[in-house]
Amino acid sequence: MKSFAALGIAAILATLPLVGATAQEVMGSDSITGAGSTFAYPVLSRWAHDYRDYIAGRQGYAVAGSGLDDAPAKAALDYEPSGSLAGTMRVKDRAVDFGASDVPMTSAELQKAGLGQFPIVIGGVVAVVNVDGVEAGAISFSGATLADIFLGKVAKWNDPAIAALNPGLTLPDADIAVVHRSKGSGTTFNFAQYLAKASPEWQQKIGADTLLEWPVGAAVRGNEGVANAVRDTANSIGYVEYAQAVKSGLSYARIENGAGQFVSPEPKSFQAAAASADWAKAGDFALLLTESNGADAYPIAATVFVLMHKQADAPRRTRNAFRFFQRSLEQGAADAAELGYVPLPAALVRQIKDYWSANFGADS
Repeated sequence: MKSFAALGIAAILATLPLVGATAQEVMGSDSITGAGSTFAYPVLSRWAHDYRDYIAGRQGYAVAGSGLDDAPAKAALDYEPSGSLAGTMRVKDRAVDFGASDVPMTSAELQKAGLGQFPIVIGGVVAVVNVDGVEAGAISFSGATLADIFLGKVAKWNDPAIAALNPGLTLPDADIAVVHRSKGSGTTFNFAQYLAKASPEWQQKIGADTLLEWPVGAAVRGNEGVANAVRDTANSIGYVEYAQAVKSGLSYARIENGAGQFVSPEPKSFQAAAASADWAKAGDFALLLTESNGADAYPIAATVFVLMHKQADAPRRTRNAFRFFQRSLEQGAADAAELGYVPLPAALVRQIKDYWSANFGADS
């Protein structure tokens, strides 16, 4: 029995481009299966569409013997945006080929589960509001004030704590309708971690985890669910990933960072948060970008990680998963940027491919 580790992931990846192969030979009749992060769903959907076209020979890609009549029997990727916690649990149970999570596992946790992890994209968690007259970037929050809102201590939009941060902005004498995630979520984890650093009371009472005991608010499933609830509820506030906020046309807030600056969520401020990350020194890429204190850094930047078993029990799909992620990381930067994410730099992509070669194998 040989393994991917023995053969070398580099040799498997060297089969790209797939000239001379048909789409059926590449994918067979099975899709790559994944589950987890709703934060990553927009970019994974875009990448999957592009990859399907690629292996079917469309968009100018020369794949001998393929074409519209040779398209895969199924989509290239069957991905369920079930939340980071669910994705982690499902990959541990070998129910999917990979899990996607906005929360990195520690090296000890990975070793115990027989998993490896690597980043695929960087984005940001944003506070979104639905208040008449408040446009995107027009309202500012400190971490302490946001924490008090989600603790239920600041319950009116014209509360002095909010007014002091927003001189000149007219806010209604209306109750704040809080919306939060209902299930285990990496978006929740990154948002809560920011609040815990800014508010000792939040740290003591709530903490930072994928699943929280919320003191107030309506619980909704997924980033899209939160976005829809905020859009449909007057005087509401919630938190979603940036691409979802833009897609839904929601008004997002400027957030105070560790340097005391109020920063708008946008790709350049996510990039500023990522600039200080030392991935080479982080075991298994386990870094949290909420630790950045750069003056221009957005304080709730987040990374999406893919989790896969080092010894897979579906070698063909594992091979296809690596092909999919290699193509996405190398060719999908423009799509990621268009959706509001920060693509990984070339040097980090090289580190990831080295990590694949060193860590992943599957009996074959």
